[in-house]
Amino acid sequence: MRPVVLLLLCLFSLTSHAQNGSKPLTLTWELVDNNHQNQGRSRSVLTLTNTGTSDLPASGWKLFFNGGSYESADPAKAGVNHYNGDLWYLSPGTGFAAVPAGQSAPLTVLSRRLRNRTDFPRGFYIVFDKDPARAFPVAVTTRSGTLFDKSDRALAERFFVENERIKPVAANALPAVFPTPATYRATGNSFVLDASVVIVSPGEFANEAGLLSAGLMPVVGKKLTVAAQHSGKAITLKKNPALAAEGYELVVNQNGIQVSAATGAGVFYGIQSLQTMIPGAALAGKAGSVTLPGVVVTDAPRFGYRAFMMDMARNFQPKSEVLKVLDVMALYKLNTFHFHFSEDEGWRLDIPSLPELTEVGAKRAHAVDESKNLVPAYGSGPSTDNPAGTGFYTKADFIEILKYAHDRHIEVIPEIESPGHARAAIKAMDARYARLLKAGNKADAERYLLHDLADKSVYRSVQGFNDNVMDVSMPSVYAFMERVVDDIRAMYKEAGVPLKTIHFGGDEVPGGVWQKSPSVQQLMAKDPAVKTIDDLWPYYFGKVNQLLKTRGLFLSAWEEVGQRKVKRDGRSVWVPNEQLVAEGFRLNVWNNTAGAEDLAYRLANAGYKVIFSGVTHLYLDLAYTPEYQEPGQYWGGYIDTEKPFSLIPYDFLRNMKDNNGQPISPSIAKSKVSLTSKSRANIVGIEGHLWSETNLTPTDFEYKMLPKLLAVAERAWAKSPAWATETDAAKSNQLYNVALSEFMSTVGRELPRLDVLSGGFAYRVSPPGAKVISGKVAANVPLPGLTIHYTTDGSEPTINSPVYTAPVPAAGTVKLKTFNATGRSSHTITMVN
Repeated sequence: MRPVVLLLLCLFSLTSHAQNGSKPLTLTWELVDNNHQNQGRSRSVLTLTNTGTSDLPASGWKLFFNGGSYESADPAKAGVNHYNGDLWYLSPGTGFAAVPAGQSAPLTVLSRRLRNRTDFPRGFYIVFDKDPARAFPVAVTTRSGTLFDKSDRALAERFFVENERIKPVAANALPAVFPTPATYRATGNSFVLDASVVIVSPGEFANEAGLLSAGLMPVVGKKLTVAAQHSGKAITLKKNPALAAEGYELVVNQNGIQVSAATGAGVFYGIQSLQTMIPGAALAGKAGSVTLPGVVVTDAPRFGYRAFMMDMARNFQPKSEVLKVLDVMALYKLNTFHFHFSEDEGWRLDIPSLPELTEVGAKRAHAVDESKNLVPAYGSGPSTDNPAGTGFYTKADFIEILKYAHDRHIEVIPEIESPGHARAAIKAMDARYARLLKAGNKADAERYLLHDLADKSVYRSVQGFNDNVMDVSMPSVYAFMERVVDDIRAMYKEAGVPLKTIHFGGDEVPGGVWQKSPSVQQLMAKDPAVKTIDDLWPYYFGKVNQLLKTRGLFLSAWEEVGQRKVKRDGRSVWVPNEQLVAEGFRLNVWNNTAGAEDLAYRLANAGYKVIFSGVTHLYLDLAYTPEYQEPGQYWGGYIDTEKPFSLIPYDFLRNMKDNNGQPISPSIAKSKVSLTSKSRANIVGIEGHLWSETNLTPTDFEYKMLPKLLAVAERAWAKSPAWATETDAAKSNQLYNVALSEFMSTVGRELPRLDVLSGGFAYRVSPPGAKVISGKVAANVPLPGLTIHYTTDGSEPTINSPVYTAPVPAAGTVKLKTFNATGRSSHTITMVN
């Protein structure tokens, strides 16, 4: 049969099967060797199984997928090529034979070593050369055999030992308020909260009173009445100008509840403390009343900036998820929402003046020229019906988000990623350019163009793109920024919400950019301040800064914006740019990895206002543990719930640990710059980040966010703990273990609340630690309120399996799972004797 005829028959067969809902081609990706030839690489077998009715041809097709870095072990059979970003494709070589219906063809692929299930490629689809615009999704099954069994057992044993540090703490020994308040005194004079209670509030606190009334409705069965005065049982909101701006006093006794504060924000945080005093079970809507313990609390935050960054650009999350995030932030007193809506892989905010930004930049699907959408990324697949790859917030959505956040005293900081990480915007403006140029409007077409069409520069970003950086020498880039900024300002104005700052990114611009841009050469010829490519950095952010200042705004950015390149020993190195300190930039400093451990302190010492955002403690998207079953990246280490809790913002190297949980060498800390006492005031806050590369659903997102976010909230709000400043190492360790036990007990108390708050969160249920001791499997969990179930017959534990109460004889295979109160479970721990 002629190849073209065979190709057409196969294409017809795939189309017919796709319309009928069947899968004419399926794949199995099996990891068979995770240290191939002792080179630290993996070897996997990709098996193509033809489940259709005609041959898969020997040539004329490409199999696309998203993932890390790959090569074929047998290029004669198949080649593996990089497309762009994390998109790759496999195509048959001259040695590949057609695969008849019902038959399979194995291909061997090499890649970097795989560490967890997130590392496997995904989003497979096939495209035929004869019809390159059409794509057909292909199902894949991934397998790892038993390659991770031994290491996961070793980790389970390590976690068992670590869990033993965490001791039970009686509920009445813990503050009933979370995060930990500055002062707390239990009085024993309890108060019964029921439907007869009235909220007494001055008009100044009407917003807070309304939120309190709605928040208590699940507990008492109705919205409580709000009045200016009342002589019976009441929750009284009272103004006290003497208190700090976000501080409050909370008194609960037999006569009622009183929250005092100088501002609406302070009243709100007192109300949130009151909310955390209510047992989570009472929020299920069946209590009718609840008895609150008598307390006297005086409280104020440690940091004025307490933030969470939500990346909805790389993989989209719906508006409903954003509102849930704002709810949990508000409950735990986080006051800043870093709204990361633009990236290489997606632009997620409607900009009315530039509709292409969402018409093109908010969609991902297979594309020949990306004039209508971006190419797939992170497994989003070949069509736009994948909600992770395609989606954006309308103007109405964003205004609703702004109002919702503002009512809860949360500032929303939008981020326009630039000049790097800008591929979605670049491609969208390319589409606009092509449309207007075709209509004969060349001047308007070029108005917002973001790169020089004649640029021949060669570069590759960390994320694998060669076309994701704006050309900052072009006036059209600044016209674009003005247009976007003004549209964003208009939305804030319509929402009635103040806008103080916009984050302009500035991170991870790769080497090689702008080197062969004619526009850059023209700028360098006429502007004496731009002598080298490196001078474009302060040039760009200087102009952006002026753009914001003329609009009454200040610049926020990533750490690179406060640095400049200099030559030392023949090498280019980054150092703090002291010339820009006076401009009042606020910098998120994320890089505290090897070699840059002290960067936040160097920038703070130079005078910059720094938000500590260290990847090693605050990148919540990183996997909880090195276990194979744990999803998430690990390039910056592993972050469990304890890691943010252990953070010492002013001296984080003091107790830093490596990926194996071992303290780093003291010599590293001694060789680094310390934060001066004068510069402590320049550490203005901390921020937890949750990047979205591995989050295809809200469930994925919530699993990584919680309960880690509680540790971020504790460290941002609560005063510096005694263990962080104790100079005696043994005593510090003892104090830390006591504090950790109290914190974990508090987290365990909060989990039932998270089961019902805003419809419930899919937080991670911690798996048990396990260890064979004297021929028996002993198990434990770090959080109270969780139950371990186990089996000894090789089957998966369920909620009906035996409850672990004592070590189990380890005669064969013992499987254990942890379950929460709703029946959700952890992943399985398998102990084979």
